[in-house]
Amino acid sequence: MILNYLTQEFEQEVKSTRNLLQAVPEKDLGYKPSEISWTMGELAQHIATIYYWYVGTLTQDVYDIAADELKRGDTNDIKATLELFESNVEKARAALKTLTEEKLKADWTMKVGERVVLGPLPRGIVARSFLFNHIYHHRGEMIVYLRATGNKVPGMYGPTYEDGKEN
Repeated sequence: MILNYLTQEFEQEVKSTRNLLQAVPEKDLGYKPSEISWTMGELAQHIATIYYWYVGTLTQDVYDIAADELKRGDTNDIKATLELFESNVEKARAALKTLTEEKLKADWTMKVGERVVLGPLPRGIVARSFLFNHIYHHRGEMIVYLRATGNKVPGMYGPTYEDGKEN
């Protein structure tokens, strides 16, 4: 039952993430709100990359992120980031299909080399926090970046502020 809900949420939110990434203009990929912030291009690529992490999270009991290689491309090429996103979404869908309710209860750990950085925690908890909520967090950041650069924010949960201003 929970797995069915996660899968439905995944599909719904993929559409919202796609709309948001499609709203990122090439001209603003170098924008960053502060010295310690990512550029808009780096943030967009990070959002696309999180979908790749579904594979290691959902199919491995111990995921060593340092041993996992993903070719990401240029952060100054939004088309490349959108291609990365679409490719990673397909991989995430395939990983979701391998899940069972029992696997959601199983402990999962993330390592960077020999160092444990997350877990052990039940995989279902990790899916919600490290995957789903992590994407939502960074999408919120992207909305701030878009507004700060004068760009339109797409509606993800209904009309946006900008939609209301057009009426």
